[in-house]
Amino acid sequence: MERVSRVRARVFLGLFAFILVLFSMRLFKLQIIDTKGDTDNTQVYSTITTVRASRGDILDRNGNVLVGNRASYNLVFNHYVTKSNPNCNQALYDLVQKCKELGITYTDHFPVSATRPFTYTLTEFNTSWQNNFQLFMVDRGLDSDITAPLLVEKMRKRYEIPDEWSDEDARAVIGFRYEFDLRGITNLPTYTFLEDVTDQQLSAILELNTPGLNVEASTVREYHTKYAAHILGYLGGMNDEQWQEYKKQGYSMDAKVGQTGFELAFEEYLHGIDGTRYDEVNKDGATTKSYYTKDPIAGNSVETTIDIKIQEVAEKALDQVMHKIVDPEQREAGDDGAGLDAQGAAVVVMECQTGKILACASYPTFNLATMYEDWDDIMKDDLKPFFNRAFGAEYPPGSSFKMCTLISAMEHRKKSTGEFVYTYGTKIEDKGVFTKYEGFAPTCLAWTSGHFVHTAYDGSPGGIDATDALCYSCNYFFYVLGDDNSWENMEETCKALGLGVPTGIELVEKTGRINTPDVKRQVYGSGVNGNFSAGDRVLGAIGQGENRFTPMQLAVYASTLANKGTRMKATFLSRVVSSDYRTLIKENQPEIANQLEMAPTTIESYWNGMRKVITQMGGTATAYFGGPKDLYGEGDGVWPLKDEVIVYAKTGTAEHASLGSDHGAFICFSHRKDETQPDIAVALYGEKVAHGSWLAPVAEQILLSYYEMDAASEVTAFENQAG
Repeated sequence: MERVSRVRARVFLGLFAFILVLFSMRLFKLQIIDTKGDTDNTQVYSTITTVRASRGDILDRNGNVLVGNRASYNLVFNHYVTKSNPNCNQALYDLVQKCKELGITYTDHFPVSATRPFTYTLTEFNTSWQNNFQLFMVDRGLDSDITAPLLVEKMRKRYEIPDEWSDEDARAVIGFRYEFDLRGITNLPTYTFLEDVTDQQLSAILELNTPGLNVEASTVREYHTKYAAHILGYLGGMNDEQWQEYKKQGYSMDAKVGQTGFELAFEEYLHGIDGTRYDEVNKDGATTKSYYTKDPIAGNSVETTIDIKIQEVAEKALDQVMHKIVDPEQREAGDDGAGLDAQGAAVVVMECQTGKILACASYPTFNLATMYEDWDDIMKDDLKPFFNRAFGAEYPPGSSFKMCTLISAMEHRKKSTGEFVYTYGTKIEDKGVFTKYEGFAPTCLAWTSGHFVHTAYDGSPGGIDATDALCYSCNYFFYVLGDDNSWENMEETCKALGLGVPTGIELVEKTGRINTPDVKRQVYGSGVNGNFSAGDRVLGAIGQGENRFTPMQLAVYASTLANKGTRMKATFLSRVVSSDYRTLIKENQPEIANQLEMAPTTIESYWNGMRKVITQMGGTATAYFGGPKDLYGEGDGVWPLKDEVIVYAKTGTAEHASLGSDHGAFICFSHRKDETQPDIAVALYGEKVAHGSWLAPVAEQILLSYYEMDAASEVTAFENQAG
């Protein structure tokens, strides 16, 4: 019986072995013979692709598109398909060679230099990409202390890259393979190899039939104007700080975000919500299934306060004036050559009643559309075209500050007597040199130039009043006011008028500084040079000392003077609308930032004084805006609006620490002749232009443009009503 059992067991085992052999042979046929050695039997690969949402448009106040989008093509890898191809390395090598031939540059995130001697380039990537590299090293069992050349060598062997290829070509292919492997161990979106490919590039690359390389429709920013470069801004990849913030809002790590200007300031409105697409492809790269798992939502459009026509006029006029100042052939014969070393400049135009910025320009400028092509030339330019002087530079205001000194004196009382520092109509004798303090003797420009003093325009004795002092820009008059006033009063008035405080604009700005003891100590330290004296008060009264303000702040200041003490919050934002322009998302309302109550006599004094700057002989801008010298042909031609528009102005010339000619400032505001409500304020500043009045032609052109367009809009409105 036992023997029979052993026989049965042997038969059973033999039968089992026979069946196992048959099964193995069948499996070998299916996996090896029928597949010809290709043992990857995965039939379908699935991927989730990020679908970029279109960014919103940036428009001017009249609805003109300043920055929009245009259709473009990206080349994106499906890494599953590429890696599974038996000729993966050769296909990538051919792609590298084609890029060299076409002069195409692309980016991978493998943190090793593209050429020998190989070195790590981790510092060129943000923290997230650095972390991805560390994750890759751990996943592949590579020592984190390995040198860059040895890492390249190990990865060359790992990816079986032919020995006959150059190290640089091998490194390029490794870069692709690294990108593909990262997608296997992270949740990174598909690898975008090239963005915004030209038709010629697309045609040449597609001829290679690179496995897994697909064409994706996308959009890129398109600039519809060559003006306003400093405020429109541009896009770029995220740095560490930006990524830490934007990832909380659902941004992908390779998203482009605003880096400067409106693109940065209004990122929350402009940036859409990316979608996702599920794709299935077979091993040959053919799509078998595709659908959106999340639809992309386009960004909203931002309508700014900028009037691109006024912006264009401002930039052209500023460019023309600055070139004229530095061109000896365009200067009057026999002048002293001051201003030939002029450098940068800026202009800001503000609507008085609303705080809306209609134009904001910095000189020299650049073209956003060709910025990357021009990058090297821009960076080499000594005048630093990228520098935004309009609200990124702080300058001494010079005599344009004197209305602030006058207002502070007329609205504050002396601590010693309780009397107002300056009373309406009071005359002060101009003695040319202020000699109250030993060893300190500042002069009036008139005295320095020809040893003469200012007297009343009507010839009356006793000196000059505030209106004539502003007209002539008499330093001595304001030395006295500064000496009799306190720095605390001056600081209070400065802030109320918008100087040394944020203007309210949505872009990052410098906020300037006011001439105070604390500021001087911050600048010069706690030693003797940091001591604040009576001389500092005196010099501060004429816009010198430690007073430093931006052209944007000067525009707010001019607007506040025009508004008789009402300071409006400056803004670049008009409203935000949906991408189809059908839904209002946000409407920005004018906002009063501060209200400075002033006596009518105070307002009358500085208004009349600023008007005399243009209309009264001896004024510092009589060659412009229909002033007497303008009418006599001493300007650039009689201003066409002299009988229709009333302009109030103040020039300024400021000394500075750097060598060369003085800086120049010019501010003004205006209204129609039959109205009293001010319309716009203009502030101009020029580095080393020698005379603030030389900037006045820019303001002339701006006001002319504004009122011509305003008149045209009134005609259109009337015709529409009549129709």
